[in-house]
Amino acid sequence: MALPQPLLPLLAAQTMGGSRCRVFLVLHALCALLILLEIESGNTTASASTDCARWCPLNSKCVNATACRCSPGFNSSSGEIFTSSSETCDDIIECGPPPVVSCGKFADCKNTEGSYYCTCNPGYEPVSGAKMFRNESENTCQDIDECQLYPRICKGRSICVNTAGSYTCECPPGFEFDQQHPNLCKDVNECTSETKPCHKTTHCLNSVGSYKCRCRPGWKPMPGSPNGPNTTICEAVISFPTWTPPHGIKSQSLSHFFEKVKNLSSNSDSPQVTIRDLIKSLEELLEEPGDLETLDSWARLRIATNLLSGLENFLRTLALTMPEAPFTYHSPKNTELSLMIQKQGNGNVTMGQSHARMLLNWSMAAGSKDSGPSVAGMLSSPSMGQLLKNAAFNLDSEKKAELEKTHESPVRAVQHSLVSAVNSVFLSNTKTEKLDAPVTFAFSHSVMRKLETRQELICAFWKGDNKSGGYWDTTGCWKLGGWNGSITCQCSHLSSFAILMAHYDIEDLKLALITKVGLSLSLVCLLLCILTFLLVRPIQGSRTTVHLHLCICLFVGSAIFLLGIENEGDKVGPGCRLVAGLLHYWFLAAFCWMSLEGLELYFLVVRVFQGQGLGKRWLYLIGYGVPGLIVAVSAAVKSEGYGRVKGSVSYCWLDYEGGLIWSFNGPVAFIILCNAVIFVTTVWKLTQKFSEINPDMKKLKKARVLTITALAQLFLLGCTWVFGLFLLDLRSQVQSYTFTILNCLQGFFLFLLHCLLNKKVREEYRKWACMVIGNKYSEFATSTSGSSNNQTRVLRPSESGM
Repeated sequence: MALPQPLLPLLAAQTMGGSRCRVFLVLHALCALLILLEIESGNTTASASTDCARWCPLNSKCVNATACRCSPGFNSSSGEIFTSSSETCDDIIECGPPPVVSCGKFADCKNTEGSYYCTCNPGYEPVSGAKMFRNESENTCQDIDECQLYPRICKGRSICVNTAGSYTCECPPGFEFDQQHPNLCKDVNECTSETKPCHKTTHCLNSVGSYKCRCRPGWKPMPGSPNGPNTTICEAVISFPTWTPPHGIKSQSLSHFFEKVKNLSSNSDSPQVTIRDLIKSLEELLEEPGDLETLDSWARLRIATNLLSGLENFLRTLALTMPEAPFTYHSPKNTELSLMIQKQGNGNVTMGQSHARMLLNWSMAAGSKDSGPSVAGMLSSPSMGQLLKNAAFNLDSEKKAELEKTHESPVRAVQHSLVSAVNSVFLSNTKTEKLDAPVTFAFSHSVMRKLETRQELICAFWKGDNKSGGYWDTTGCWKLGGWNGSITCQCSHLSSFAILMAHYDIEDLKLALITKVGLSLSLVCLLLCILTFLLVRPIQGSRTTVHLHLCICLFVGSAIFLLGIENEGDKVGPGCRLVAGLLHYWFLAAFCWMSLEGLELYFLVVRVFQGQGLGKRWLYLIGYGVPGLIVAVSAAVKSEGYGRVKGSVSYCWLDYEGGLIWSFNGPVAFIILCNAVIFVTTVWKLTQKFSEINPDMKKLKKARVLTITALAQLFLLGCTWVFGLFLLDLRSQVQSYTFTILNCLQGFFLFLLHCLLNKKVREEYRKWACMVIGNKYSEFATSTSGSSNNQTRVLRPSESGM
């Protein structure tokens, strides 16, 4: 270590002073040196202390001039002691993760700045009473029983259940937490749950917190099975009625339906489920009848009678096994059932649904029953009408007399159509043929338009009959009124009811006489026309051929119409279908020949010098081939449409409802339309030709000639048939009389215009008359006939046959 500069001269002077002073000087130097060393040591310590305080970080202590140490509970990235000024002392997380210390079970470690402590978890408390501890050996935590510490911690009916470190509130058996009030328990209705705690032969009765399983009415517990617990099993006391298909009718669809009914009566489902399954099976049968459609009308009506009576018995039995309460079922396919089961008593009761409603005195429901509940039921089936098509209608004598008095003519038949559901009504009382007091009904129907003069909505009921299968009747039922799609009726008996729209065919004696006399006269005249066209040679030609075959078709068709159009009875047999087919063919053939008349007239008047018209081959092909093709296709597509029933009379004609009538009305309307155009064109052309031939012709004479020509064309072209395209379904007396007079005398007018007013034909008639009486034919008449002007003969109606 270097000495301080001020001491050097002093030491030099003392050295130079001599030897005696050397010892003193040496001692003095040693003392000075010790003093200097102490001073140097103090300066060094002070400097070092000042440097450590300058760079050691927070939470650390200085070790020496180059090192620092972290305080307890802190650590640096280099360890406890570090020498770098960039290091820091961070808190040690003893509680982890990962944990450095262990507090033991049911305890939680809590970290602090530079230290930690342990506490018991929520729901636990230390036995020692100390709230904090440092290690696992000091842990005395144990569970707190909140249910004992706070007895009313759970509200309502809920029960406190202690758990490790906590507790839960649970509902007792038979209860569940309310969704609106989560802390409160409410009763569980086990009877409506999906688990179905009771056996299907029993009825579930809910109680607060529990339930009971009891046998339904008409059932009893099986031996060894008590009535009440969930193990109760019951057996039926009431036996279901025997329900079998009608005797002598074979149908796979019907057999399949009764097989389902048999399974329903033998199973142990609840009556509500059995009712739904029964209605579903019935709807499947009616909407997909299968081979039922191939059966005749009698068989289908017998099946309908069997189904209606069987349904009443089956549903009555099921209702007696149900609890005393109203029951309504509306199927997806619009079949509705209403049941009322209650104790016997008096007083009016109203029940029903959208199809029908009923008001009756409840005393009638029980009848002669001694005890037990009474049942009233109403089944409304819109699909049942499918089986009741073409059913007969029996008009009671009082109603018939009233109609005949009003119209002053006998009622010939009643046409009807079903416009409501078929409503079957039944009671516990099975003797309902004659009730002590009438029952009032309100039936809904689908007719919203205004009815015509001879139409009426009537209340009818279905009456089974072994001979006919069944029919609609009105005896014992009368209508009270109706409004807004509903009819109110009263009946003195119960059955299956419906609303029918009836159209009364009032026999018009005058019209019938006109028809018979007119057709008879037309047949004679048509026969004379046929003989004339065959035998009179001077008029032979293509137009005469068309006239001939038109008269033949009209003669055959009118004869068949007069002799076979009506078939008394409620069945359409093969003979009636054959008559309908023949009428279809011959009248269509007549109209086809009328269309050929129009073509010939067009060639004659409009295109006088441009051709002779169609050849005979084409005439026959159109006149007889086209109607044959139409009838063949119609019979192949819908043969059952030939012959139809209207009331008690079967008309051998085409069915209106099935659409087959358009195989006649369509071609007829087309031909009449085309001939009407030809008629107007012809009259217009004739007017021009008359003016060209003789412009000075008097107006009166011209009008007379045009009138005769127009009448001839009208009957020749069939334009008068426009008054009666629907001959068998007329509604207007004016239309009926007009059509009958014009068309029943069509043969007479054809004979008059084509034969009597034709000069050549008259000459032939004179010739034949002279041959018959023995006189010779006048040569003068023959020469006169040969000198007639050709053009005038073509245009004069009496000679041209127009």
